[in-house]
Amino acid sequence: MAGMYGGGAFVIVYLVFLLLLGIPLLVMEYAIGRAGRLNIAGAMRNLEKPGSRWHIFGYLAILGSVVGLMFYTTVAGWSVAYMYYTLTGKFTGLGPEGIGAAFGAFLGNSSEIVFWMALVVVLGFGVCSRGLHKGVERISKSLMVVLFFILIALVVRSVTLPGSMEGIIFYLRPDFSLLDWEAVNAAMGQAFFTLSIGIGSMAIFGSYIGREKSLAGESINVVAIDTSVALLAGLVIIPAAFAFGIDAGSGPGLIFVTLPNIFNQMAGGQLWGALFFLFLSFAAMTTVIAIFENIMAFTIDEWGWDRKKAALINGIGIFLLSLPCALSFGTLSWIEPLGPGTGILDLEDFIFTNTLLPIGALSLVLFCAYKFGWGWDKFTEEANAGEGIRFPRWIRPYLAYVLPLIILLLMVEGWMATF
Repeated sequence: MAGMYGGGAFVIVYLVFLLLLGIPLLVMEYAIGRAGRLNIAGAMRNLEKPGSRWHIFGYLAILGSVVGLMFYTTVAGWSVAYMYYTLTGKFTGLGPEGIGAAFGAFLGNSSEIVFWMALVVVLGFGVCSRGLHKGVERISKSLMVVLFFILIALVVRSVTLPGSMEGIIFYLRPDFSLLDWEAVNAAMGQAFFTLSIGIGSMAIFGSYIGREKSLAGESINVVAIDTSVALLAGLVIIPAAFAFGIDAGSGPGLIFVTLPNIFNQMAGGQLWGALFFLFLSFAAMTTVIAIFENIMAFTIDEWGWDRKKAALINGIGIFLLSLPCALSFGTLSWIEPLGPGTGILDLEDFIFTNTLLPIGALSLVLFCAYKFGWGWDKFTEEANAGEGIRFPRWIRPYLAYVLPLIILLLMVEGWMATF
């Protein structure tokens, strides 16, 4: 996205949104989860005033988790597939046209796409079925450590390539003339997306946080680590693209067409390519596992399922719901819901990123900032329980009046840009 929307300028706007939207909203979602000690719907039901119906937004958040997974499982499957293909040398010796043709053939092979999507679903729910500590926590910690060391190695390799300096300058030196409303809206959506804010997945992890730690400090830690990894990933991709004279703004094709071509031209490219897609697969799987855990917690809390039953039934359900997206590049490619050249993935991404995420974020703000919801006093009391950085009470006017307008404005802009 940085490549598409102006490099350093997009990065700065993205960082601003993380500060103005990401951290406050993450604190709110954590606080609701920790105070309610349930999934987002159950937690809002426990905290809402008698007779109110705020928990409906909790159900909407769970719907958002499902919609997000309907396309993200397919994209995560691409990453896993490319890790395997790069490791086995499928792209070795292919030129740019050959790699582009290989990606097109891969997308058009519906049975293959479905296989990799199914593998992601099985792996994700398999981890969640083992429980929070033995499954989610243990696997995520292992993936994160390995991911970080792979990322550092890839950054060093990329920034030392001949000709990479131009890409480093593009990425780190902002050119605001390249920004437009579409880029600003994309930066906001990415700030929501990267932290999974507005769909309840952070609320369920908030319910697992003890009251010995303040939530502002925990949120800042999460945002800082998440952002560091994102910025380092940009230092892998963009300098490498410039080093080999390839357009850094080519969208998803940058990952699945451009980068394999770069690795083919790089000494030891098969190894570096396999490491990159291993990193990408690990990053995708941690997101999948986090959202799976949110849905798992909902069915366990609301319907009384045990963890094994929840993993099995939810796994089957998510697999079936993910099929339209997986088939949208081959069998169902004739469906163009948002106009020529679009597919089911575009529709699901639009519903998730431009509709459900901002609606979820708006409901969090109103629920926490106003007396007709949970209330500012109760929210800040929960957020500031424990040791660590305090959430400032003086920030309420911004959160109550300005932030909702920002979210609404950018949601409307996203709709106008699409239609």
